[in-house]
Amino acid sequence: MLAGGGSAGHVNPLLATADALRRRVPDSELLVLGTAEGLEARLVPERGYPLTVVPKVPFPRRPDATVARFPGALRRAVAAARDAMRSVKAQVVVGFGGYVATPAYLAARRAGIPIVIHEQNARPGLANRLGARFTPHVATTFDLTRLPHATPVGLPLREEIRTLDRAASRAEGLAEFGLEDRRPTLLVFGGSLGAQRLNGAFATAGADLLAAGVQVLHLTGAGKDVDVPAPDDRTGARYVARPYTDRMDLAYAVADLAVGRSGAGTVCELAAVGLPAVYVPLPIGNGEQRLNARGVVEAGGGLLTEDAAVTPTWVRDVVLPLVQDGERVARMAAAAAEHGDRDAADRLVDMVLRAAGHPA
Repeated sequence: MLAGGGSAGHVNPLLATADALRRRVPDSELLVLGTAEGLEARLVPERGYPLTVVPKVPFPRRPDATVARFPGALRRAVAAARDAMRSVKAQVVVGFGGYVATPAYLAARRAGIPIVIHEQNARPGLANRLGARFTPHVATTFDLTRLPHATPVGLPLREEIRTLDRAASRAEGLAEFGLEDRRPTLLVFGGSLGAQRLNGAFATAGADLLAAGVQVLHLTGAGKDVDVPAPDDRTGARYVARPYTDRMDLAYAVADLAVGRSGAGTVCELAAVGLPAVYVPLPIGNGEQRLNARGVVEAGGGLLTEDAAVTPTWVRDVVLPLVQDGERVARMAAAAAEHGDRDAADRLVDMVLRAAGHPA
């Protein structure tokens, strides 16, 4: 059983691990535990894996009515997780964090089922900090993550990202997004929900990018529209904006430089495919996004910019000269690829098979 969900940061490595397990042990029976509200509700069935839904039980963050309801809600979620485990006679539970992970860990512990944990971010979340107390099988993406028994394995990548040849897929990507070859191409994205700071700055400076001959692929996030500048009359460069794409592999294939947040998935995918980036860590939370990007930035494969610094002027003065500097972008791409890792899913599967007592 694989448990995790909510955001793409939890769902994508879960699916990558499921794919690797199926590849390594073709007759394995896999069941995913998730919530009805998270991205897993759509992505898991689309990938062909069965999904069992358990109630979403957020940890109370303040002393309000949710505190009184929390124990009962957690008991119900643990019972649902336990029933799902019994239904498939689960031999091992693999958790990736998120709301569903805590009831999965508690149910597995009570049932005596081995637990494997994978923590995506440099700073672990509440569910995985709890779960790591129950098992010696703890995997992390980053060396600097502090959890008991932690073994760094990297981040399991989706198969289409793990096997991506950017050069070979470029023509398909250009056709997919209506872009042209032989132009510097800038990819701007803020995750599945978008990033309003990036959206506003790049849309405002978009005409200047196009006038310089730079074409833009901007993934704005669901429900977040931007005013798209018309193609430049002189250069013909286009600004293509979409709320979301299920073909991030093709978005990476067309881009020469990316600008985005520094969630663990984004950082690890960009490094693995050798795409240099300007990372803009989310300014809220516990600072994990800054830590996520630290390694690839120190290796020379990216730059780090504070959220407050992202303005139309910054786009014109910093991003535009960078994407036009082909030699510098090429050096950054090589450094990102050297830092990147495409084999994490198999290392995590090795740990899962050991925990389940299955020959690797």
